[in-house]
Amino acid sequence: MIRYLLALLALIAAAPLQAQLSAPERRAVEAVDRGTARHVALLERLVNNNSGTLNLPGVRREAELMRPEFEALGMQVRWVDMAETGRAGHLIATHRSRARGKSKHILLIGHLDTVFEPDSPFQTWKREGDRAIGPGTADMKGGNVIMLAALRALHETGLLRAMNVTVVLTGDEERIGAPVATARRDLIAAAKEADYALEFEGLARVQGRDHGTVARRSSTNWTLTARARTGHSSRIFSNELGYGAVYEMARILDTFRRELPEANLTFNVGVLGGGTPATLDAQEVTVTATGKTNVIPEAAVARGDIRSLTPEQDQRIRERMQQIVAQHLPKTSAELVFAEGGYPPMAPSPGNVALLARLNEVNRALGLPEMPPMDPALRGAADSGFAAPHVDTLAGLGMAGGGAHAVGEWADLTSLPLQAKRAALLIHRLSRAR
Repeated sequence: MIRYLLALLALIAAAPLQAQLSAPERRAVEAVDRGTARHVALLERLVNNNSGTLNLPGVRREAELMRPEFEALGMQVRWVDMAETGRAGHLIATHRSRARGKSKHILLIGHLDTVFEPDSPFQTWKREGDRAIGPGTADMKGGNVIMLAALRALHETGLLRAMNVTVVLTGDEERIGAPVATARRDLIAAAKEADYALEFEGLARVQGRDHGTVARRSSTNWTLTARARTGHSSRIFSNELGYGAVYEMARILDTFRRELPEANLTFNVGVLGGGTPATLDAQEVTVTATGKTNVIPEAAVARGDIRSLTPEQDQRIRERMQQIVAQHLPKTSAELVFAEGGYPPMAPSPGNVALLARLNEVNRALGLPEMPPMDPALRGAADSGFAAPHVDTLAGLGMAGGGAHAVGEWADLTSLPLQAKRAALLIHRLSRAR
């Protein structure tokens, strides 16, 4: 599949292309440059507001900081409360064409929350030259600002007037609420109405070269529980007491390791414990286990994740995992449960590859190098996975940076105007596509 898509991208890139900017596009590029200082200042304000996913007031404050920015562009802004999912909610901004003629509908995807809750030691913005250090600088408050900077440039040059644009900024991308069907209801509805979707998570930059994201892998959690008869350790492996829960757990996990690996698939074990007893806490992050060397363990529990590139791969691997689990050692049992929801894959598709080709038209017009597709194994899951089954999607249009999800996260401020120019021209050209 990936080899086919790379060949398709090369074929598209070889076609005759417009390699220059129109006069309105040149004005949009100039508008981005004029607004850079303003947008860096906005990013600082956004970063200094804690919007950890579970800090519901903080996420709402983040939305209120963004609301007037979109309203100033003539967009209709609404807040979708998500109390029923245990999360703050989503900010949705819409713009409808005021010109005659049909304009394509563009969906822009971002998120308001970060992984850094109020108890994190990492809370504030710090600038070191062109590097901005702070929670959410790259993931993804910088992407939200790039999105806004692109729309503002289009607004200032009059191009936005003829466009149909919907912005969805979710409030729980880092820790999605439940049920997922409710938590992503509005994003999926917007995707179904759109002709194209652009996601503004961080720019993929590898060895100094910018890459486009046409695919992302899924992310789903699973819990594995093994049980066995307990008794004196001198009787382990006997017909009466069998092998114990830890050996059953070890058999399953080692078989996963030996038999499951394939391209674009990973399965991690994040926490593991066994004993008499062994239990997982309510938050499903801590295992408590007690045991003695002369007692056969009655229980073992492990929790991990699985990441796949396509729905077909995901379903096939899940079925194989269940088959492995079912081959129990004597006097043991085990159960594998996949969590409901999770993030579906943004599977590679010809439509996604064609969007990257359109972005490379913009790159050539700006005198920039072309962007090859990013290896999906090097990217995490994101909200674009919910949109991609319904609309051609291109991801990774946000800030370049590093250290995401860790103290010291940073963003390259020079990528803000660069990415805003790319996005503004891409949105403009897609809206006029025939």
